[in-house]
Amino acid sequence: MKNFIKQTAPIRPPPSVRPEYSAVATQEDHVNDGHQTGSLPRPRPPNMAYVYGLTCFVSLGGFLFGWDQGVMAMIIADERWLKLMQPANDWSVGFVISIYNIGCVIGALTIGFFADVCGRERTLSLASIVFIIGALQQAASYTISQISIGRFVLGLGVGAYSAGVPLYISEIAPPQLRGRIVGILMMILCFAEMVVFFVDYAFFFLDSDDWWRLPLAIQVVPALVLAVGCWTWVPPSPRWLVSQERYDCALEVLTRLHGSVAAEEEIRAIRDAVEGQANVVEHASASWADMFRGPVLRVTLLGIFIQMFQQTTGTNGIFYYAPQLFKKGGITDSKLANLATGGIGVTLFLSAWIPVVYFDRFGRKTWFQVGLVGMVIALTGICVFQQHAADYPHSRVNYLIVIFPYLFFTFFNMSWSAGSWTYAAEIFPLSLRAKGNALCTASLWISNFVVAQISPPIESATGYGLYILFIINCIAAFIFVRYSLVETKGRSLEEMEELFGINKADAKGEGEATTGVTQALLRTTSREEDIEDY
Repeated sequence: MKNFIKQTAPIRPPPSVRPEYSAVATQEDHVNDGHQTGSLPRPRPPNMAYVYGLTCFVSLGGFLFGWDQGVMAMIIADERWLKLMQPANDWSVGFVISIYNIGCVIGALTIGFFADVCGRERTLSLASIVFIIGALQQAASYTISQISIGRFVLGLGVGAYSAGVPLYISEIAPPQLRGRIVGILMMILCFAEMVVFFVDYAFFFLDSDDWWRLPLAIQVVPALVLAVGCWTWVPPSPRWLVSQERYDCALEVLTRLHGSVAAEEEIRAIRDAVEGQANVVEHASASWADMFRGPVLRVTLLGIFIQMFQQTTGTNGIFYYAPQLFKKGGITDSKLANLATGGIGVTLFLSAWIPVVYFDRFGRKTWFQVGLVGMVIALTGICVFQQHAADYPHSRVNYLIVIFPYLFFTFFNMSWSAGSWTYAAEIFPLSLRAKGNALCTASLWISNFVVAQISPPIESATGYGLYILFIINCIAAFIFVRYSLVETKGRSLEEMEELFGINKADAKGEGEATTGVTQALLRTTSREEDIEDY
């Protein structure tokens, strides 16, 4: 079954490349019986348009992620939906939301298995099929139980997207642009969060009790496009191809992406990483227990904590309950509060462009720390103005509270939004990258679930005490980043093992034996004679 799912067709240069051109020019390709037959061919150039095109297409998974982050907010507050579903109490409505997060946790963890066995891109195609089933189940629901099942199934797909998409795009990105590539994913996600608010708002005015089915159903279209495209057009990750011992195919994919010169350097780096990791066959059999052994344990904890702090520093505590935040800040008009909430989506989209342009110019730690400082300032402003609204409920000054959630999301989006996903996807060795990213993403969804559940009661009991708690978490995150995080800016994925001392540990445990598989990898200029067009 797995052989049917994973991509097995050989990958060769496109027809426009002359047959005598190899992916990487070498002297061996131009020596005949010991005599030079001519000068080396011109190397194939990098194709950044192809890199960005693949990134944007695969980021349809991020678009669907963002869509479902915001699509239910207006639906569950609508009287027509409540009259149809007849939830027993507020806990029933909360369950419709929270069951989605549980599905996301499980979906993210499945990436650790399927991405290694079936390939990154084929796993995203399978996730899209699951997503479509969940979306249709939601749109066709008439009871709380039915829509809850749909939400859970949908969450399985979104969870797989949230772990699988950053994993794939980080493995096709040039090292110096990895932050920008993940930034594009987050920009597309934020675009969806912005658009879905206005789509919900437009369908809300339809003279139909079933208006809410439309924004839940139309997301099937991009999911179907993603499913077909990942199965037929998106190439396998070159790192996954190496783990399958398909070295020529990996070289060709890297050449298409980064050009022949960079591809040769990257293949050499992958070769060195394999030499330090004993042999490639072990990649496929790496277990979850390996995540918690030796120096990999440190990497695992860094990834888990960076994704956990991304949620516990306030982002979804503010995003999910923004109308209540504005109401307690003195904006009592519900229409104005909803309009201000829509402004958060616009802010998210506009600020998402900052990491696309600038993220790779500075270190990961710098962005995280600057973001946290700005987030603390914004959270402090929310506390101050909510207290001001309690003391002076009719003051026009209360409207200034709108500034601070916008300020918070600007600093969050330019730092932690793209940064945590980038960091978690890049720090693990090849043999554990899918499992590591899956585990880190699962920690994010668990944190998301906890924040969504505890924020309302804490806010009801303490008022702006919730935002003081977020400030404390920001300070803890700052200390963690300052003193525990390892800087990864500009490092290739293969250099991470040396950076964290993993290859040294492997060398000590495994010795210096070279396997037949490793020797095969060293022959990067060998070509398959029976390859066909991909």
